[in-house]
Amino acid sequence: MKKNVLITGTSTGVGLESAMLFAKNNYKVYATMRNLKKSEKLKQKIQEENLDINLLPLDVTKIDSIQSAVKTIIERDGKIDVLVNNAGAGFAKTTEQATEAEIKWVTDVNYLGVVFCTQAVLPYMRKQKSGQIISVTSVGGLVGQPFNELYCGAKFAVEGFMEGLATYVSEPFNIKITCVEPGGITTEFMTSAIEKTAVDGQFATGEYAPIFEKYMAGNQKRANESEVQVYQTAIEVANVALNIAQNENPPLRIRTSQWAEDFCQLKTKADPDGLKLVKQIQDSFL
Repeated sequence: MKKNVLITGTSTGVGLESAMLFAKNNYKVYATMRNLKKSEKLKQKIQEENLDINLLPLDVTKIDSIQSAVKTIIERDGKIDVLVNNAGAGFAKTTEQATEAEIKWVTDVNYLGVVFCTQAVLPYMRKQKSGQIISVTSVGGLVGQPFNELYCGAKFAVEGFMEGLATYVSEPFNIKITCVEPGGITTEFMTSAIEKTAVDGQFATGEYAPIFEKYMAGNQKRANESEVQVYQTAIEVANVALNIAQNENPPLRIRTSQWAEDFCQLKTKADPDGLKLVKQIQDSFL
């Protein structure tokens, strides 16, 4: 019997590529997205390549939507083997200039959505004594970055949530936890982040403007002059997620490129895959 996988945020980018890649590697895929009207590209691929992909609506900011999608999968298959928490949205704006609605939105999409999707699948994984939860986070979940503090805060929260969860579900229930940490990705994700950043057609304003311009110039310089690849394609990140799903002993954390590895080395050098830390926490508290 095929393993099944629930993937969030599959209309574009890493989610779209992951849905197709998992299906091509003998998984039954439940590809979910907030708005199924954005599924035309995936529908075309399903038809052209005869992929075992089922489309379901799932809005990670709405608990009833999450529960409905999970209920559908359980009714059809009686199990959920893998959850890939991929849905997320970029956001780059100063804390001072962000609105209350924007702050709540970036937290809901990037953090609380992960928590509630995970909460929804845990009872079934616990009962079947097996399962895997893969969360696509970011190097921004380990290292805070200028003008990304609200996004980084949400990703830091995901990292802490997954780390804490791993300490008590991994061994008793055989539920494997991994955070996949990309650097920059050349997808619609970047376009979305830029759109959310703009204020009346401009980016950071007032006294923040020259600092933001310096930040953007530095990003461009790194992309042009770095000895290693800074920006990855969505399929490269999707391949990392698939490799983790196929790994019998996956790490708690994995960076998806050499650039991401180098960028995070101050926090990861002593314990690159995070498993030593999990064991230390278990020994201290359990």
